[in-house]
Amino acid sequence: MQAAKQKVSDLIARLPDDCSLEEIQYHLYVLQKVERGLNDAAEGRIRTQKEVEKAMAKWFEK
Repeated sequence: MQAAKQKVSDLIARLPDDCSLEEIQYHLYVLQKVERGLNDAAEGRIRTQKEVEKAMAKWFEK
């Protein structure tokens, strides 16, 4: 696995030269969330569409 510092460096190299700090922060946030999701999937921490729909239905009950 690539070191965090290298991932950040690679990400910044792909961004346009005129991007703002907020845009960099957003891209770092998205990268972190994608990696977390991939790790969860690899470790079996996933739910089926039906399980998610059932759980969310409880949120919208009146």
